[in-house]
Amino acid sequence: MKNPSRPKKVALLTAGGLAPCLSSAVAGLIERYTEIAPDIEIIAYRGGYKGLLRGDSYKIGPVERSAASILHNHGGSPIGNSRVKLTNVKDCVKRGLVLEGQNPQKVAADQLAKDGVDVLHTIGGDDTNTAAADLAAFLAKNNYGLTVIGLPKTIDNDVFPIRQSLGAWTAAEQGARYFRNVVAEHNANPRMLIIHEVMGRNCGWLTAATAANYRKLLDHERFVPGLGLSRDNLEIHGIFIPEMSIDLAAEATRLKAVMDRIDNVNIFISEGAGVHSIITEMQAKGQDVPRDPFGHIKLDAINPGKWFGEQFAKQIGAEKVLVQKSGYFARAAAANPDDLRLIKSCTDFAVECALRRESGVIGHDEDRAGVLRAIEFPRIKGGKPFDIGTPWFGDLLAAIGQQIGLKATALH
Repeated sequence: MKNPSRPKKVALLTAGGLAPCLSSAVAGLIERYTEIAPDIEIIAYRGGYKGLLRGDSYKIGPVERSAASILHNHGGSPIGNSRVKLTNVKDCVKRGLVLEGQNPQKVAADQLAKDGVDVLHTIGGDDTNTAAADLAAFLAKNNYGLTVIGLPKTIDNDVFPIRQSLGAWTAAEQGARYFRNVVAEHNANPRMLIIHEVMGRNCGWLTAATAANYRKLLDHERFVPGLGLSRDNLEIHGIFIPEMSIDLAAEATRLKAVMDRIDNVNIFISEGAGVHSIITEMQAKGQDVPRDPFGHIKLDAINPGKWFGEQFAKQIGAEKVLVQKSGYFARAAAANPDDLRLIKSCTDFAVECALRRESGVIGHDEDRAGVLRAIEFPRIKGGKPFDIGTPWFGDLLAAIGQQIGLKATALH
């Protein structure tokens, strides 16, 4: 939707899970508006769509504008998140966000109109921006005259057709740092199996990128094999992501050989890897599969890392299994320099789009030669798979295999 009138008031909200970009994206939008359009009022809804439905907002005044740069040094979201789907009426009623018989989209639209908002900036992943797309369509259909502009936040880096989501680079870097300490646990017990579960529901990009970052850390370290400090013990011995089929029997045979030789095994897995097998097993036992308001399986409830540990432990002769999850550590970090540059380019462009009242999700459009633009909402969707044929991933697996003398994982 396009409207030639210049906005007088804009609103911000963050939603979904955390990512290392939310605080900085809020800062970037405030800074850019203050720099080129200081007369435009800014508010921020507290707790995402929940705050919008309740009319609960912060006013961004002179003090907040002058201090906005501080937010770049922090993780999380200063204005708060929630997982609310405006089209899930039943859930909104259950949570007391709307009354029985009310349409959450209309409640949200009416609140925006009541607050005098001309432009709504949504910062979130595919669920958040799908909700924004639904809201934008509702606003346009019912002539509310508001513009909705999304920013892509997801550490999974799995949004079509966006080349790079905000915060994903930082999450990979932080996940690597997390495991660098965890891996030292291998010498706390003989025949230790350490499983590093990385976030990634449908996409293995973050697991692969975290593994690549972790190995860069090892590349800059020195070792003393004669005293038991060997890179082989700290190496990654298996990578399992949703895009790869997994032959558990073959992998168990391969990993047992590693265990027998160096006395420990380290595995990186995406939280979405093997989920189909886990769900099948749960359903066969008559167990309920827990889901969130968006219909996604609650991966923390089914615990993929534990499941992999149970599958491999006996087969490879592990005396102890340690499952560690880096997701909450990684996703709550402040943005790193690479993400800060990406965030600034996107927030600056988002404000430009707001001034000309151009709706869409800001990102480098893979279907348009990677150009930074306001991508049309109907084209935004999640679940973009990681291309395991990507050269750097092939190089990663080859380098691991060469280091430990075995293939790093089986690709089928």
